[in-house]
Amino acid sequence: MAHDGEQAGQPTDNRAGLRDVLRLMGPYRRWVLAACALTLAGAALGLAQPLLVRQVIDTAGTGTVSAALVGALVALFLGEAVVETAARYVLACTSERVTLGLRVSLIGRLLRLRMPVYERHRTGDLISRLGTDGVEVRRLVADSFADAVTGVVGVAGAVALMVWLDPVLFLIVLVLVTVGGLAVASALRGLRRASLHRQTSVGAMAAEMERALGAIRTVRASRAEPRECDRIAAQARAAYTASLRMARLEAVIGPATRLAVNGSFLVVLLVGGLRVAQGNGSVADLVAFLLYMTYLVMPIDAVFQAMSALQQGSGALQRINDALRLPVEPPAAEPASPRAGTGDSVLEFQDVWFGYEPARPVLRGVSFCVPALHATALVGRSGAGKSTVFALTERFYDPDRGRILLGGADLRAMDRAESRGRMALVEQDAPVLYGTLRENLLYAAPEAGDADLRRAVALADLDALVDRLPEGLDTDVGERGARISGGERQRVAIARALLARPALLLLDEPTSQLDPISEAALRRSVRRISRECTLLVIAHRFSTVQAADRIVALDDGRVVATGTHDELLAGSGAYRSLALAHGAAERGRTRAVPPPNGPLPPPLA
Repeated sequence: MAHDGEQAGQPTDNRAGLRDVLRLMGPYRRWVLAACALTLAGAALGLAQPLLVRQVIDTAGTGTVSAALVGALVALFLGEAVVETAARYVLACTSERVTLGLRVSLIGRLLRLRMPVYERHRTGDLISRLGTDGVEVRRLVADSFADAVTGVVGVAGAVALMVWLDPVLFLIVLVLVTVGGLAVASALRGLRRASLHRQTSVGAMAAEMERALGAIRTVRASRAEPRECDRIAAQARAAYTASLRMARLEAVIGPATRLAVNGSFLVVLLVGGLRVAQGNGSVADLVAFLLYMTYLVMPIDAVFQAMSALQQGSGALQRINDALRLPVEPPAAEPASPRAGTGDSVLEFQDVWFGYEPARPVLRGVSFCVPALHATALVGRSGAGKSTVFALTERFYDPDRGRILLGGADLRAMDRAESRGRMALVEQDAPVLYGTLRENLLYAAPEAGDADLRRAVALADLDALVDRLPEGLDTDVGERGARISGGERQRVAIARALLARPALLLLDEPTSQLDPISEAALRRSVRRISRECTLLVIAHRFSTVQAADRIVALDDGRVVATGTHDELLAGSGAYRSLALAHGAAERGRTRAVPPPNGPLPPPLA
């Protein structure tokens, strides 16, 4: 079976359209209705003005000009400006609310995706959907909706009044505008594809930049700046090419609309003028009709601009919709199972099978238990399945077959937050987040007090680091902990895990980046920690293995031996071979730990 479920239940056509825009605006219908009401009011005030002009001209034919009509015309003009300004502001506020809601939903989704999804999607591209794609969606909501409402109302009102004034002249206008509309429709079809191509290229550009900046020291040391620049610039050029295509298509839309309306204006002026000269119409009616023609230019242009904005923003909205469809970690699907563990074990694997790809299992019937308040080491060659054991324990994945018990309860039946709250993970690369040292240490336990913080610092042997930093715990450690050493990052991660007071602590080769003195100090700390919480350690150095109370040896996804270091050296050929490969067979028979240099910190309460 697939472990991410990324394709399950997904439509074959995810193209975004008007329905998606309306769905986005659904929770804000009150604001939308208010904007629509203001827009309708503004359109009504505008449509009433040519009728007043018609009356003014008619009364002027009698030799007098009505001051009341002129005053009403001015009032309508000013009122339209005020109402339209209010409508635009309300729509702008609505678009910002829609964008904020969309971004908050996307943030929550991206932080809860299943682990395989992160492995198949580039981080920079996912982040760009919050940034550049979010901006495009805001423009889509603000511009396309405002233009669509204004344009549709304006066109409908102007058309109705033009038909009432002169149906013959209106038919002339309809024919010429339809010809221009066909040209616009052809351009709009290409805008959607160009928009999606541009947004995809922008996302890829962000992903490439994130890739380079995330390994900037390696880039500099490898003198790879020109190659990375070319790589990122290639995506920038792809976005540029797509933007140029969009610009060409947009260049067609506006002029085609205006030429159709302006051309029909000239024809109407010619035909209508001849009819008035022949006595088949009045000057007042012709002037009113021509005024509606001028009013028609902006609504028609607004409708086509709305369609253009929809096509341009559809690429960004489609990418956001695709991200919102990515599968997240599901809740527990089964009732809590009864305790079925082995004695006082904290963690137990029972005949666990798992493969990242169904046809290629990584774990093959793995069974072992981790006793409470003991240090258990996982050993094995690279690819034996040690990291996969950790990934399943943290429920980044679920096993294909078999069961994993935590405190006697099936992990599948537990809420992920609950199970993860009972354990802590220290990764081999020991990620440190941007911020202060204090913020990093309190990350898993923000409510921890100063006493707990000092104790964890002491247990992880971080006192010297805190004293060295200019602002102590409140010193900024830089992006990814760039201002502290690799070994210090490892110890920061250990202290962070200890502050959460886990029942089970998972350590992925904690001594990998430590110097011999710090390694000896950490081994002493590990011994003390194992009296307060259970340890499961992925070990590559045999100094770490010797310090463990119990060892589980893996080979090709299977448990090949369990026991103490001395027992396995005596009774397991696979373990002895592994020990010899690390050059530890002769000096690894003793489990002596270097004596502490000074008193150990007090145990956690």
